[in-house]
Amino acid sequence: MRASVAARVAALGVLAAAFALAACSPTYDWRTISNDASGYAIDLPAKPDKDERRIDVNGTPMRMRVQTAEVAGDVFVVGTLDLPDAQPATQQKALDFLRAGLARNVGAAAETHAVGVPLAMGGSVEGVEMRMAGKAGANGETRTIHARLVAKGARAYQVAIVGRTEPPVEQVDQFFGSFKLY
Repeated sequence: MRASVAARVAALGVLAAAFALAACSPTYDWRTISNDASGYAIDLPAKPDKDERRIDVNGTPMRMRVQTAEVAGDVFVVGTLDLPDAQPATQQKALDFLRAGLARNVGAAAETHAVGVPLAMGGSVEGVEMRMAGKAGANGETRTIHARLVAKGARAYQVAIVGRTEPPVEQVDQFFGSFKLY
């Protein structure tokens, strides 16, 4: 009888440890989000939260809408900046503002390269992909930012993952690969 009780206790201990490990590993519950108001579709790894605010872009007030989803401390973000017009100079001003803000958040220069951002109807528009890491927040904790910036029409978009480390490559690919503009 004692051996049986000891075996059950040991089995419960192993089971409890397995549940604890499972609770520590991130769970990606991917879902496609279509945002008609902002003109995009994307896969997010959890139920998204929304926020909206007015920001000042070099003296011009603009509306910024944001959808975020968090998994294991990594925040997946899609931000849409409504521009006053669709002029290339306005688009570039907004993209420069977003790029500088991301770099300032971690106090680091970004590694950048051009990337095609797909359109839902086919084709793509040129955007920029960025990666940077540095210290952020009041406690100076290390943060990694992987982002794509693109402008189309009277909108600029910031698609980013912010975390202590970058998530697994397949999760990064799922997120960025699913982003399509209308």
